[in-house]
Amino acid sequence: MIEVENLTKHFGSKYAVNDITFSVKPGEVLGFLGPNGAGKSTTMRMITGFITPSSGDAKVCGHSIIDEPYLAKGKIGYLPESAPLYNDMTVTGFLKFCADVRNLSGFAKKEAVERAIETCFLQSVAKQSIDTLSKGYRHRTCLAQSILHDPEVLILDEPTDGLDPNQKHEVRELIKRLGMNKTILFSTHILEEVDAVCTRAVIVDRGQIVADGSPEELKKLSPTGSLHDLFRSLTTHDSSHNSAA
Repeated sequence: MIEVENLTKHFGSKYAVNDITFSVKPGEVLGFLGPNGAGKSTTMRMITGFITPSSGDAKVCGHSIIDEPYLAKGKIGYLPESAPLYNDMTVTGFLKFCADVRNLSGFAKKEAVERAIETCFLQSVAKQSIDTLSKGYRHRTCLAQSILHDPEVLILDEPTDGLDPNQKHEVRELIKRLGMNKTILFSTHILEEVDAVCTRAVIVDRGQIVADGSPEELKKLSPTGSLHDLFRSLTTHDSSHNSAA
């Protein structure tokens, strides 16, 4: 579903992403792990077509983000980091607006909005103004817009960042449910999310892949059997060398 081939992004002489290659298969929930500044967000922005790679390519459902960006983007639901919301809109009004952007209309639009509200458990706040919502409900609303068009691929950038433990649990459970029939790539620096959500994880550092495997396979790479210890041994803590996130 997602094929990343020698993807690279540099800003001047600084490499945010340096020649990475990986794939995400149908039905996989892939955690994209790394410290702040490892290149996670930059990679995801290239896969979604938000920024142009310096070199390399990525294909979404067989469509190149370079040669067929419109077709590739149509297959993707994207939740960017710190996704923007229109505070003066209601939840339903915002989702209807996003459906318009996706060229949904008539019954298809109505059904899509209702399905997204139900999937993300937003029924109790559907008529509320967004500026009255808790952070957890705001996150759910952002996630709801990403699934409106029932995409085959979901790309979620730090979907639980800033949430309290209960809210994190809710979002993780939702991602697991969505992963039953979608291909999901999501970035995080919260290691417990690997066990909680992922079928596979990739660890990146300084714009390059340093480990790739299932949660159990990654733990076996650590002498202590600890994912935290493996992460620390593979990633740098010298922020002066880190690239853009």
